[in-house]
Amino acid sequence: MLKVLLILIIAYVLFEFAEHVVIPLIWLITKKQRRSPTGESGMIGLIAEVKEWEGKKGKVFVHGELWNAESDASFGPGDEVDIQSVKRLTLTVKRLEK
Repeated sequence: MLKVLLILIIAYVLFEFAEHVVIPLIWLITKKQRRSPTGESGMIGLIAEVKEWEGKKGKVFVHGELWNAESDASFGPGDEVDIQSVKRLTLTVKRLEK
């Protein structure tokens, strides 16, 4: 009887340790490696479609929304661009390299 009780206590302690220490650590490590799906960091690296462009500024379409954008290059409607950074509500883009 004492052996069974001791085995149950050890099993319970190991289960609780795994549940409260090991599993959260694994989850935390894998979560840090994922790219953020929202916010500024989630926009960087996405492909946007140029809707209108004049000089060094224009409007691009990404995530179902029209965004202000700027770049050193010139684009035409329908061109695809790569989002490099986000400053407030303006995207900095560059020509998409294929």
